[in-house]
Formats: sequence, C-alpha cells, structure tokens
Amino acid sequence: MPAEEMIELWRGGLREGVHRGHAVIHDGRDIVAAWGDPAAVIFPRSSCKMVQALPLLESGAADAAGLTPERLALSCASHNGAALHVEKVGTWLHGLGLGDDDLRCGCHKPWDKAEAKRLTCSDHAPSQMHNNCSGKHAGFLTWTRHAKAGPEYVEVDHPLQQAIRQATAEVTGEEPAGVGIDGCSAPNFACSITGLARSMAAFAQPANNARGRGMGRLVEAMTAHPELVAGEGRACTELMRAMNGRVAVKTGAEAVFIAIIPEKKLGVAVKIEDGGTRASEAAITALLVHLGVLDENHPVVGRLLTDPMKNWRGLEVGGLRLSPGFPV
Repeated sequence: MPAEEMIELWRGGLREGVHRGHAVIHDGRDIVAAWGDPAAVIFPRSSCKMVQALPLLESGAADAAGLTPERLALSCASHNGAALHVEKVGTWLHGLGLGDDDLRCGCHKPWDKAEAKRLTCSDHAPSQMHNNCSGKHAGFLTWTRHAKAGPEYVEVDHPLQQAIRQATAEVTGEEPAGVGIDGCSAPNFACSITGLARSMAAFAQPANNARGRGMGRLVEAMTAHPELVAGEGRACTELMRAMNGRVAVKTGAEAVFIAIIPEKKLGVAVKIEDGGTRASEAAITALLVHLGVLDENHPVVGRLLTDPMKNWRGLEVGGLRLSPGFPV
C-alpha cells in the first residue's frame, strides 16, 4: 500500500507541497485505525528509546544504581544539551565512577541556544554529554557496569544490544527486519509501523510482571519530567505539558513520532516518508486531538499545526492543513 497524504502546505490559495506517510493506532491486540501502509518497514530511530531502556529495568541495573525518575526520563531522552541536561548526565556518570570518555555517542553542538552560545563564547568544544542521546547512553553504561560487560556497548553483538534486540522483537511482535546504526552509533532495529504502534500499546497497558512494571516506570518518568525528554521549545516537551502528564510522546529522526496513551490503552506510531519533522509533529498533534487527549484550542496545536506561517517581515503567507481523510 502506498503512503497516504497527511499534511499539506498551502500558499497563495494553492497547495504548494504535501507530506505523505504511514500511521497506526493500536490497542495491543488489533489495529484500531491506519493510514498508508500498516506493514511499511521503518527504522524507529529515537522514538523507541523506551524499548531500548527496558533491559536497564528488567535486569535490576536501574534499581541497583538507584536511578531516579529523572534519570529514567533521561534514558528515554533526545534532549537539547542544555546545561540542565549536561549537569544531570554528568552527575549520573560520576556516580557510576565513569565520565565523558566512557560514552560512545559522539559529540555535537547542543541544540539549546544558551548552552551553544556559552560554549562558543568560552571557546570550549561540546562534550559527548551534550549529545542529545547522552542520557540513553548513560543508561546503557549503567546496564553494562551492572552486567560486567565490555565497554563497547554499541556493538551489535554486545550483550546489551542483543538484549535490546530481543526486547524489540517481543514488544513489537515481530523479528527485526534489519539493523541500522543510529546517529549516536547505537544499533536501531527495523520494524513495521504496526509493530512500533503495538509496542507503544504495550507501554500504555503494561502487564503485571517485571517488564510491565518497567514500562510503567518509564512512562511515568517521561510524563513527570517532559523537560528532560526533549527541552524548551521542543514538540515532545510541549505536547506532554499540554496533556498534563496523561500521554507520553517521543520523536525520532527522519520524521517518526509515537504516542503512549494509558487512559485509552492505545499506542500510536507515525512515519512521514520524506523525513520532514514539521509534518510528523503536525501529524501526531492531529491524531492526539482526534483521540480526545489534546485540546484543539491549546496553543501548542496552533504552533505545530494550525497557526498561519509568517515570513521574515511578519506577513502571513500560508500554513499547514490536514489532507482530506486524515485523520478522519
């Protein structure tokens, strides 16, 4: 099945562009609604960090290290690299007797403007702790230290990554369709858009067992600390704040977005084929409004979906629209 038109860009009364994609809403047993191809195979990228964190909790490593909800939220984060994030990751590593050199995520300029300016003006280079995935990697190191495994924890054959592969297969209900290397050097296991939505439905209605309790703790941590999952000005943080902790959402590179909705026991997964982040943010916003968990009049809906676009002079020049049939 082809990708479906979801988000349109209009200018001067004409449709200037369109974003096509796939989306699935799943209740853990069946597909509740779908657009595009439910069987489309994707790399979930950072949208699946909660799945990658499951071995951290299931192994007992999180409890052995006394990980707080803040650190569990960071283990699922794609953060801005703000001073807040860097300090918390640094303190976490220090408590493990580890440091920046033990990370394997690489360095990049922080997305947080204040921290980027501080580094530039001080002539200091970013550290690996500024990497948006450093919290996830701190979680990886916590598992590795607990298991007394080797330091190259991002290698595909490392025991940690094999545990993540197994968890991925079990929660998606399918064997990984392939493996790619993510921007932070960690393996990323491909699955169908339905498998990703099914896994998020499992987080929305966790079983009363070790895995389920781990899932519940990760969701609670994310919704309690949305500022750690992403950061100021980011869609993940703003959407979770707008829904007052009722829903966990997580973005991934190349326009993947998921939602975990405990009160409705639903998981949602979206993939925009062209990789356009603005479209994945608009699409997940539309689906959250459609499902009745996000107020259509909340300012975040305007920012991500309904507000007119303005040019550099402040003139209204166009805007996004939902394509006919999406989401209803």
